[in-house]
Amino acid sequence: MAGKGEPTWRDTKEGDDEVMEGTESEEETESEAEDEIMEENEGEEKDEGPKRVYMPGVEPLNEGEELVMDQDAYVVYHQAQTGSPCLSFDVIPDNLGDNRADYPLTLFLCAGTQADSSQANRILVMKMHNLHRTSKEKTSESDSESSESEEEDEEERKPQLELAMVPHYGGINRIRVSTLMDTPVAAVWSEKGQVEIYDLQKQLAAVSDPQTLAVFLKEEQDKIKPVFSFSGHMTEGFAMDWSPKIAGRLITGDCNKNIHLWNPKEGGSWHVDQRPFTAHTKSVEDLQWSPTEATVFASCSVDASIRIWDIRAAPNKACMLTASQAHESDVNVIGWNQHEPFIVSGGDDGVLKIWDLRQFQKGESVARFKQHTAPITSVEWHPTDNGVFAASGADDQITQWDLAVEKDQDQEAETEDPTLQAIPPQLLFVHQGEKDIKELHWHPQCPGVVISTALSGFNVFRTISV
Repeated sequence: MAGKGEPTWRDTKEGDDEVMEGTESEEETESEAEDEIMEENEGEEKDEGPKRVYMPGVEPLNEGEELVMDQDAYVVYHQAQTGSPCLSFDVIPDNLGDNRADYPLTLFLCAGTQADSSQANRILVMKMHNLHRTSKEKTSESDSESSESEEEDEEERKPQLELAMVPHYGGINRIRVSTLMDTPVAAVWSEKGQVEIYDLQKQLAAVSDPQTLAVFLKEEQDKIKPVFSFSGHMTEGFAMDWSPKIAGRLITGDCNKNIHLWNPKEGGSWHVDQRPFTAHTKSVEDLQWSPTEATVFASCSVDASIRIWDIRAAPNKACMLTASQAHESDVNVIGWNQHEPFIVSGGDDGVLKIWDLRQFQKGESVARFKQHTAPITSVEWHPTDNGVFAASGADDQITQWDLAVEKDQDQEAETEDPTLQAIPPQLLFVHQGEKDIKELHWHPQCPGVVISTALSGFNVFRTISV
């Protein structure tokens, strides 16, 4: 149920090609020159014509073709599985320092499962550590010494994962972490229609020390209960966000178009306003607090709109700005830039849009990108680079973008491949290899590191582009 489990860390090394050796016959020797001429001709034929670039979603792979990962494109890349897939997760802030780029990395995550049965679900607190760089450093040792050291290095470089799991009845739709008075807490939206708050102190202590973990497994894991719960939504939901300005302030939105405001009270409890914010006509899919204004938040909905609210007004009058047809259909996710007045949105139409809040009342985005071929499932701005964001889609892609990149007319004129000409210059990187990607987050303390969750498990990676 919980513990130091032995997760599946999948090896990302490419397999070596098999080499078959044999003795040449006399006939083979006599025809060797002829074979060489044929091979040269074949090589010349292969070199003719422009080289083509594979772009996911543009055309399918042919029979017998497969994509091979280019490890040189990643600074770090690891995969892990935790049993039941997790629809949502969040990064737990730690005291290991900010802007840390030294390897191996250590990360703390909190996730919630979507198991086959309601009673089999768990809230997971994870410590991922010993995450080394993907590329190996070159050595000047002799071959024999190098071989032995490589074997030792491979053993020492194996990534590690400690798990502390808490039983949770009902699949977890979304989970978000915050810190209250130095106490890490998680808000949990579940399919049973409740939002619950969990204290994560014991789980974090357990994954940080083997002896504490043993005690946790034996005596504490089954006793962990939420410190607060709210069932006033009357139905399940997905939208939820902690305020970055007021500790403990929370907003939650449900599939019945209602949004509720939570304010912390003394004694570790919350006051949840029973009067919902009402303006959406269909399910609220995502919520984001303003990073600069403590009373302002944004929402998006299945009704295709994005709305900006101010909680100083009465809930039925709090909607201040509306982009009523932000996407062609459902708007699934939004992200509010921490440094600029921009919101990025992603919809069922597979489109990513950038909204300038200074022009929001016009109802038109300032940028539009159609790289994904299926609904967008997650978007998030880079925590420090205000022009960079990442997005994931149901097309099994994660894309990284930089709005600061402009089109180079000279390079475009030199490019003959129509596939390359159609790529937006702002597209930095396309990450693949996962199945049914649900959510991604940049790690706020490890520059450029992205963590994602999918049906196929977790990925932790940093590309050479960011």
